[in-house]
Amino acid sequence: MKKTYTLIATCHFGLEAVLKREIIDIGYEITEVRDGRVSFIGDDEAIVRANLCLRTAERVLLLMGSFTAVTFEEYFDKVAELPWEEVIPEDGKFYITKASSVKSKLFSPRDLQSLGKKAIVKRMSKTYKRETFPETGVLYPIRVFFMKDEATVALDTTGASLHKRGYRTNTAKAPISETLAAALLMLTPWRDERSLLDPFCGSGTFCIEAAMMASHIAPGLDRSFNAEEWVNIVDKDLWKEIRTELRKEIITDPDTDIQGYDIDEEVVHMARENAKNAGVDHLIHFQVRDVKDTSHRKPYGFIITNPPYGERISEKEDLPRLYKIIGDAYKGLDKWSMYVITSYEDAEKYIGRKADKNRKLYNGMIKTYFYEFRGEKPPKRKAKD
Repeated sequence: MKKTYTLIATCHFGLEAVLKREIIDIGYEITEVRDGRVSFIGDDEAIVRANLCLRTAERVLLLMGSFTAVTFEEYFDKVAELPWEEVIPEDGKFYITKASSVKSKLFSPRDLQSLGKKAIVKRMSKTYKRETFPETGVLYPIRVFFMKDEATVALDTTGASLHKRGYRTNTAKAPISETLAAALLMLTPWRDERSLLDPFCGSGTFCIEAAMMASHIAPGLDRSFNAEEWVNIVDKDLWKEIRTELRKEIITDPDTDIQGYDIDEEVVHMARENAKNAGVDHLIHFQVRDVKDTSHRKPYGFIITNPPYGERISEKEDLPRLYKIIGDAYKGLDKWSMYVITSYEDAEKYIGRKADKNRKLYNGMIKTYFYEFRGEKPPKRKAKD
């Protein structure tokens, strides 16, 4: 029988429900949903599938333990009680790469990292009968989170954040992350048979993530992960097998209509290069075009976009005019829906319409609003005889 673990997938605050649905869709049981993270039960295969397939997760952690600690002595003792020898081999390289604390009595990241390392060494010394460790082998990075005196200690199976798909080698100003773009797409009713347009395409992230969804391209296929080297936990052949399986599921030429506009020719060139890197350049039509010239001949499409926020004072003066232009362009589209992520609080006022729904989300450290302007639904297709 395979060993099972509690795994934690982290995400942007406010997107837990989207990530939960993704985890269920790949076949795993949810055990807990908290701010910015979703826990689930899985075996070694779950570690592989979660890293390769989840579009909205930031990283996948293997839970070592949770406990309450209000003193450093208590923290040290409880970290030392965890079964580190079950996951870290004698020559393993291990250290706490990140420690964070919110509303807790223990708040010094440096002390949490230093004491945590010493506690792990103490535990492993009992098993391996040695006081020091060579740490010449594979890296096993550890993360510690404190929230209201409750600690979560976990191994990081991912490495570089999952938003780093590998295709975006060129970025425009203030790009939206790949994971956030994917999550926002999933919050809309857009499906690959419906037209999608981003009039502020920038690096092309919304368009590329949509094209990858339409093609069934798993987001982690072309990158590496920490756990690929953990042969004591996951067999290397399992990564190969699942990658091969996922590549067979790719639809090379789905029937889809995805377009991206930007007023900057250099930015459009970047977007095209990124789409080429992702293997979906043949599915996206990028074009140099001003937002005021937005048009489309088909009805029932979707605008999904990340327009300028005006974070610089000099840019704020231009926002009323810009958002009025966005509103006017939207009105010119036949029965379309529009989804806009922005930190601009007067967006609805100048777009000229109250949003049907508004979600508060964080884009990095910036509080933003995801405005939903619903268009008419297309008529239902008649069932084939």
